[in-house]
Amino acid sequence: MGFCFPGKGASGDLPPRPECAAHWHQALLAQLREVKLTLLIGQYAQRFGLGDAFGPTLTDTLLRWREYGPSVMPLPHPSPRNIAWFKRNPWFEAEVLPTLRTRVAVALQE
Repeated sequence: MGFCFPGKGASGDLPPRPECAAHWHQALLAQLREVKLTLLIGQYAQRFGLGDAFGPTLTDTLLRWREYGPSVMPLPHPSPRNIAWFKRNPWFEAEVLPTLRTRVAVALQE
């Protein structure tokens, strides 16, 4: 999100530095002409990409994944630290991953 490593914190990486995203995102996104699918991985990307549509929690946002349209997919961070989240939310693997696979395949074919 910040296009720079923010450093290590007590329980993992520190949050992205906001000045980096503010500096780089607009210029980078302006260069991307044919974005077919945007993967918003983790809460920081989802807050940035969804704005007010980001739910009160990451899980709330992910439960509403269908509402964001076919070109945006909010996803949890695939960190080993999130294994417990994946175990508590088996609907993600059953419902979201098949759709993600299909959307990626379609985007790559276009």
